[in-house]
Amino acid sequence: MLYPSGMRLRIAITVPYADYARQWRDEVAAQLPEAEVFIDDGERAVADYAIGWKPPPDFFERVTGLRAFLSAAAGVDHLLGHPGMPADLPIARIEDGGMGAQMAEYCCAELFRYAQRRGQYEEQQAQGIWKQRGYTPRSEITVGLFGIGVLGQRVATAIRAFGYPVIAAAGSSRVEDGIEVLGPERHDEFFARSRVLILIAPLTEATRGVVNRDTLAKMPRKSWLINVARGGLVVEPDLVAAIDEGRLLGASLDVFETEPLPAGHPFWTHPGVRITPHVAAITLPDEAAAQLAAKIRQWMAGEPVSGQVRRNRGY
Repeated sequence: MLYPSGMRLRIAITVPYADYARQWRDEVAAQLPEAEVFIDDGERAVADYAIGWKPPPDFFERVTGLRAFLSAAAGVDHLLGHPGMPADLPIARIEDGGMGAQMAEYCCAELFRYAQRRGQYEEQQAQGIWKQRGYTPRSEITVGLFGIGVLGQRVATAIRAFGYPVIAAAGSSRVEDGIEVLGPERHDEFFARSRVLILIAPLTEATRGVVNRDTLAKMPRKSWLINVARGGLVVEPDLVAAIDEGRLLGASLDVFETEPLPAGHPFWTHPGVRITPHVAAITLPDEAAAQLAAKIRQWMAGEPVSGQVRRNRGY
C-alpha cells in the first residue's frame, strides 16, 4: 500500500498495556501487510491512521499527519473528552469486535441470577435454610435496554430467545426488529416498565446521570440494574440509596464513575451490589483488527465508512 511518493501507509497503535499493544500491532499488521504498523513509544512520529484506546494526553501533539482515529472500544468518550483531540479529525468506532457475544453472555447470566433468585438461595445456603421461593414467570420480567445499537441488538436477541419481554429506550420512538423502542417523551414509561434495566448506551451529555433518584423511583419495586456501558450513566449515591430503601433489589455493575473502583467505595461491601472490573465485553484484537482494517481500506478508497462518530451526538 504505497502513496504516489512511494511512502508506505503508517498506522500507530496506542493502547495502555504493552502486551495488549503488541497483540494489536501484530493483528493489524497481519490484516494490512502493505502498511507499516508501529506502537506509539512516546516519541514524535508521523502516521496516517491511529488505532487505540485512551491515548496519552500528548498523543495528538506528538503524532502528526493523522487522517482519522479508529477507536478500539465501542465507546468514544475517552476520545471526545481528550484535551488534545483535533476538532476536525474523523473518528470511527469498533462496532462489535467480538464484544457482542461476551456482552450478551454477561447480561443473560445476571438476568438469570435475578430471575431465579440465586442470591437469595445463596443466603439461605449460608444459613442452612431449605425454603423454596417460588417462580416468577418470564412474562412478568420485562427487560429494558437503555440503548439499542449494535451491541444492544445482540443482547436483545439473546434475551428474547429465552422468552423474556424486551423493550428499549433510544432517541426516537419506533419498532425495531420487533422491539418496542421508546423515545425521550416516553422514557418515564420505559423506566416504569423495566423490571430488569440494562444500560448499554454511550456516555454523552444527554445520558450522563440518566439513572438517578428520579428515574430509579419510577422502576418497579425489587427490580434490578445491570450496567455494562459507562459508569457515568449512574449517579452512584442515588443507586446505593435506592437499594437501601428497597426500591431496587440490587445491581450488577461492570463499569464505574472512577476506575479502578477506589478503595473504601460503598460498592465494595454493599450486599446488594455485584462487581466485575470492566470485563463484560473485552475487545478481541483478532476480530477487531479485521473490522478496523476494513474501515481503513474504505477510507483509502474514498468509500463510506460505517461507525463514524457524530461528535454533536457523542457517538
